[in-house]
Amino acid sequence: MGKPFKVEEVPVPQPGERDVIVEVKACNVIPNLKNVVTHWPDWFPYLPLPALPAIFGLDAAGVVSQVGSQVRNVRIGDRVYINPGRYAVDSLASRRGDGLNDPAFTFQGYFGFGEGSREIYKDYPHGGFCEFTKAPADALVILPESISFEQACRFGYLGTSYAALRKADVRAGTSVLINGGTGTLGLGAVLNALAMGATKVFAMARDRELLERVRLVDPKRIHVLSHGDQPVPEWVREHTNGLGADVFVDAVGPGAPHEITLSGIDALRRGGRMVDIGGMSEPLPLNMFKLMCFQISVIGSNWFSVADGQDMAEMAAAGTLDLSVFEQITFPLAEVNEALSAVGERRGGFSNYVVLPGH
Repeated sequence: MGKPFKVEEVPVPQPGERDVIVEVKACNVIPNLKNVVTHWPDWFPYLPLPALPAIFGLDAAGVVSQVGSQVRNVRIGDRVYINPGRYAVDSLASRRGDGLNDPAFTFQGYFGFGEGSREIYKDYPHGGFCEFTKAPADALVILPESISFEQACRFGYLGTSYAALRKADVRAGTSVLINGGTGTLGLGAVLNALAMGATKVFAMARDRELLERVRLVDPKRIHVLSHGDQPVPEWVREHTNGLGADVFVDAVGPGAPHEITLSGIDALRRGGRMVDIGGMSEPLPLNMFKLMCFQISVIGSNWFSVADGQDMAEMAAAGTLDLSVFEQITFPLAEVNEALSAVGERRGGFSNYVVLPGH
């Protein structure tokens, strides 16, 4: 672990009866991947990695090149995004239609959440940093021609925010406060909230230049605040007739101060909902009596379903989900290590770093 990736030749995988083989056209470069391959065994030994040597790469999109004998609807030539979430299809969670909560839930090409992940990696050992990968047919989001492969491989971040917004019941007329609104997750939350009909979106972050870029996505609906310019609850209530926001999405990761998260919760209206997708690591000193009295919900959300991904594809095709804001920075597969280094220099969520295996 921690050594540079090497590009080597391995056999093209063969599909199982319910699998497909996808010729990968683009794979997103996840900023956290460098931590996963360098520090994960020390930081999070309870989150297993695939056995080495392994092919990493989380969010891939491409063209179906082979289908298994029991695949009935997916066709060779279909343009697809591969949702990398894998789980045991016969677990209790799966039988309840809730595979994301299987104790063996696993990110293909990334890391897993339980001991059962080690067996799942044996079935699906290839991530997205390769020319051909195997995936279950029911893991595919079918892409319209209007979505590029580079845009589609951003679906991991977009889907994480979309699932969180759905859990918080965002819809027409909703007001949404987003902490970290200029980052990869936060910008996805802004774009999805707009697509879902939110009429007021409050984005807060530190970088004023990036905040202004976010505001210009939809100046009529987006309000922005740089941390420290004004108390967050006061700012939000100024724009919501004193009520507060319906939903608060916390999209900042480990290392962020918990005080900002608490201020976001305090900016919620009575009955409001807070959803965490960033994994802020500091403990939150929550006033449970206050949460009870004001019926405030605090929710954790991790990843998204294939159905969520298909929703986003349809919204993007209809033009309600704007994927044109992303700036594509691409690398051939031979430069995957350079891509991992470069992503650390990104300027907010507008930058989209992508490996193109066919180049």
